[in-house]
Amino acid sequence: MYGDIIRIHGNSSTIFVPSIQQRTTNSNWTTKPYARLDDNKAMKKVREFTIIHQTPGNLPHCTRNFTSPAIIFSTGGYAGNNYHDFADVLIPLYSTSQQFHKNVIFLVADIHSYWTYEYKLILDNLSEHDIIDIDKENEVLCFPRLIVGLKANKELSIDSSLQFPHISTTNFTNFIRNTYSSERKSVSNECKKTKTRGPRLLIISRNKTRHLTNEDNVANMARSMGFKVAVQEIGWEIPKVAKFVNSFDVMIGVHGAGLTNMVFLPEKAVLIQIVPFALDSAARFYYEEPTKGMNLRYLEYKVSLNESSLFGKYPIDSDIYKNPDAMRNKGWLVFKSIYMDNQDVNVDLDRFRITLLKALELVCR
Repeated sequence: MYGDIIRIHGNSSTIFVPSIQQRTTNSNWTTKPYARLDDNKAMKKVREFTIIHQTPGNLPHCTRNFTSPAIIFSTGGYAGNNYHDFADVLIPLYSTSQQFHKNVIFLVADIHSYWTYEYKLILDNLSEHDIIDIDKENEVLCFPRLIVGLKANKELSIDSSLQFPHISTTNFTNFIRNTYSSERKSVSNECKKTKTRGPRLLIISRNKTRHLTNEDNVANMARSMGFKVAVQEIGWEIPKVAKFVNSFDVMIGVHGAGLTNMVFLPEKAVLIQIVPFALDSAARFYYEEPTKGMNLRYLEYKVSLNESSLFGKYPIDSDIYKNPDAMRNKGWLVFKSIYMDNQDVNVDLDRFRITLLKALELVCR
């Protein structure tokens, strides 16, 4: 959004754009500065801004003037979930702000102090200016340029063909490694050169939904194959998480937000996604596809019905088993309640061993 001077009054959520002639009320419009504009549930938690076109004589007086451009974005919506923090806010913010080379001011709506604290290093490396909590601003702030909202054109990725300047998902993951001073940019094949250094494997533990019920057995089997294994439920201290995850060559997890931590892995690491019954499409869309832009190797283990806790809960001829698409057609909440919220997995160890052997070959060849 360009103009002689763009004005914003945060407390009333109003943006004033200079116009040569007075426009009709119908030319004014509203928007919410969050990437998932078509998701009504997310948008209920995002503040709405009104854009008003005014002739110069009717514009409010500037009480604070800035010479740098600004970006308005919200940490409402689904922010606070690890996946959505990156997919809906941080990756779009990175791609939008790069053109300004840190000389840009972030105006944050629906701000949560814990969120800006956790991602402070990322925000500080994207902007050299202090963040402004726009919801509390009762002054009229004036900027030479204002970008309202962020756009996510691919899940957990950047579509380079649509970005200016030309940037990619690889640029973003390099930025993340630099931000957190990660020691490893790429996986080496040290395990091939020495017998003392087995590849490090991280199993992302889930204790609420989509739990890997035999994760201890999986961990022990991996150790017997030469992996150095850690089983960990990932917490919220992002700088520590970034350093910890970056130390691994292979990461395993059941489909879910914990897999988002692959953004901290070194390039050429292996991500193994355990795909619960009926979640093939979501697994591919949200996690498999992004690995390509991150220069990670991807393997998956598809859970069969008899490895799922759903088996035996319903009549054998139920559409829940025979036709998951019929459940999807009943609406996302119905589908989610069955396959995502009430499904654990117990993998066949002999079959899973084959996947681990493939991972071992990839990181040691």
